[in-house]
Amino acid sequence: MRKQTWLTTAGLALLMLWGEWANWRASRTLVGYVPGTSEAVVVLGYRNAGMRANAMNRWRVRAGLRSIDPAAVESRLVLCGGPCAGPRTEASLMAEYATRARGYRGELVLEERSRTTWENIAFAIPYLRDVDRIKIVSLPSHAAKARHYLAQQSPRLAARLVRGAEYRFGDWMPLKPLVALYGLLKAVRDRP
Repeated sequence: MRKQTWLTTAGLALLMLWGEWANWRASRTLVGYVPGTSEAVVVLGYRNAGMRANAMNRWRVRAGLRSIDPAAVESRLVLCGGPCAGPRTEASLMAEYATRARGYRGELVLEERSRTTWENIAFAIPYLRDVDRIKIVSLPSHAAKARHYLAQQSPRLAARLVRGAEYRFGDWMPLKPLVALYGLLKAVRDRP
């Protein structure tokens, strides 16, 4: 019995570590070091049926806010998402949370037309053209997918991608293996 318990515990620990590694790796996909004094932090929305930002969108806003470089001369927070699951846009719900609950007072842009990740990026591009550095924030595998989309839609802008602060060791640890697996399955399914 002890051996079975030990094997189960070891298996769960390995699964958690794999989830951490997969998310860490995804957070470093298609990013580099880009010097500059201006930045845009693009936060991708998640289906929101209610009249308040859901837990996932609140987490993404917090990750976006911690991604802002305090040394940057200019930082722009770009919140993306149309009314995909409810009457209000994901962007407006996230903006309300960022300003009212988190006290954000910086430059804020709402992209409220998009309904997919591809559209998130396509419709955010006009707000990215005049900055030196671009950060895309979401769950790490989702952010990696969005960075791939930016590379397809605008390679010139993709060259300005730097890492956001969406990955933190231990954050959502029990869910990270599921998130990583979901990201892998979506990547395989979305291949041309």
